[in-house]
Amino acid sequence: MSDTYKGDILIVDDTPENLRFLSKTLSEQHYKVRSVTDGTMALTVAQSAPLDLILLDIKMPEMNGYEVCERLKAMEVTQDIPVIFLSALDDQLDKVKAFQVGGIDYITKPFQLEEVLARIQTHIALKMATQQILALNTDLEQRVKQRTLQLEKEIAERQIAQEKLLHMALHDALTELPNRTLFMKRLAQVLDHAKKNQDYTFSVMLLDCDHFKVVNDSLGHLVGDQLLIAVARRIEGCLGPSSMLARLGGDEFTILLEEDTKTGQKAIQVAKRIQSELTYPFQLGCQENFTNVSVGVVLGDRNYEKPEHLLRDADAAMYQAKAQGKACFKIFDSAMHHHAVTRLQMETDLRRAIERKEFQVYYQPIIDLQTEKVVGCEALVRWPHPTLNLLNPNVFLPTAEEAGLIDKIDILVLQKACSQIKQWQTQNVISEVFFVSTNLSAQNFLHPDLVQTIENILCVTGVKGHCLKLEITENTIMKNAQVANAILAQLKTQDIIISIDDFGTGYSSLSYLNNFPVDSLKIDRSFVTEINDLSTEYSNLKITQTIIALAEHLHLSTVAEGIETREQLKKLQQLGCNYGQGFYFSHPLTAEKMLQFLG
Repeated sequence: MSDTYKGDILIVDDTPENLRFLSKTLSEQHYKVRSVTDGTMALTVAQSAPLDLILLDIKMPEMNGYEVCERLKAMEVTQDIPVIFLSALDDQLDKVKAFQVGGIDYITKPFQLEEVLARIQTHIALKMATQQILALNTDLEQRVKQRTLQLEKEIAERQIAQEKLLHMALHDALTELPNRTLFMKRLAQVLDHAKKNQDYTFSVMLLDCDHFKVVNDSLGHLVGDQLLIAVARRIEGCLGPSSMLARLGGDEFTILLEEDTKTGQKAIQVAKRIQSELTYPFQLGCQENFTNVSVGVVLGDRNYEKPEHLLRDADAAMYQAKAQGKACFKIFDSAMHHHAVTRLQMETDLRRAIERKEFQVYYQPIIDLQTEKVVGCEALVRWPHPTLNLLNPNVFLPTAEEAGLIDKIDILVLQKACSQIKQWQTQNVISEVFFVSTNLSAQNFLHPDLVQTIENILCVTGVKGHCLKLEITENTIMKNAQVANAILAQLKTQDIIISIDDFGTGYSSLSYLNNFPVDSLKIDRSFVTEINDLSTEYSNLKITQTIIALAEHLHLSTVAEGIETREQLKKLQQLGCNYGQGFYFSHPLTAEKMLQFLG
């Protein structure tokens, strides 16, 4: 198509001269011209050809221009083609009718060529402008539609993302269970409902996996995570549709049971069902694993002010269940709350006491049983509590161990004991071979900085390693024998004496006595206390005799604790026990009284 092309025009006129004249003139003006002599042909061409304008004569045989125009405007394919009427009629009514049937202009014959060309150009330009506007509107509508669709998509994606974020915020990433936040929200709603409805009952269960730390430590956190997921799925299978299971964190789960009885029968049944299901092994890869749960139950009470208090009391009941043994459940009562409050206060006071170094060290003499002379002493911790007076270790050490504070107390005792030994050495009150014995908890013994810490204490106080005896239980050593052996070997490089405390009450695996650098066995007081009781004499006497004989065979010394009578002392002397301590010789003494005892 030529660059000068101006448009496509159809001329309808029954006068051949007019057709030839207009066709020739418009073609010279670079219009594409089609010519017909009657209305029927005009309708046919208009439906098949892309026309920009029709020049339509009014006076034609069979079908006049008005009728042709009306038909053109009635058909969808031709209704938008502009029609200019050509007529010799100049009556006003004819012009009005021309516009009524759909014409856009009216040219009277004989016409001026310039006028015809100008009107044609104007109306074609107007049609093209209209088409362009329509195209632009169509494009705009399409763009608006696309943008609307895009916005709807973005809104939908944003909503999905927000829902996902909300789900992540309220659910545990590992097990996909509700987390603490969601559980507490639901528990608050339930508690509020219970306050408004006296007949509404519910219960809360707190579950803690037994021995889970052993799985993590021995098989790794990946297996531990797999076990937690498996435990969650198995617990879910024990619950009904009105129950809510959540993971609080670590190996702790909690359950909200709605419509429980006032005596907690539903919770009891669920606890038994869960503990029964968890007795079966978990198959994780090629490894079979076992775990169960200790369960604390608190019965819903509208007198509770906050949901946190329900969880607190369920936690207290769960710890009571653990204390009874693994895979047990316990229903909360007020005495447990008192115990929990007391324990919390004890822990708070312990932290303050450690920070202020309030602990005192008492010393119990250790006697050479053959010469009955003092050869050493055991450092024993006491706590002068600000309100409870002087506390023995059995009162506060269990809390310290649960709270992870026992290692700090061990080190404080070790520091004070070594300083005291050095002071006595400087005063020439004790000999160079006089030793002080201290206990090391399992928590402290496996601490990665233990060896360096003890070396620093010996260096600062100036005490030689052979003056320090460390007492470690069998259980502590056997929990991780390889690591324990390495630690003991490092301690022995400092000439530190290693003693197995409470020997005979733990693993009693005799193989480690040959493999580990051990120097001494401490015979547990349970064997010594009843060594002269006729009803148990044979068994306790034989056990004590066996331990002493074993130690002698392995070139280890023996220390008997808990000697309270002369008869016990005589029997231990007869058996060849090397050292002893107990109330028969002396109660634990302050440093000042120990000094007097030595004098």
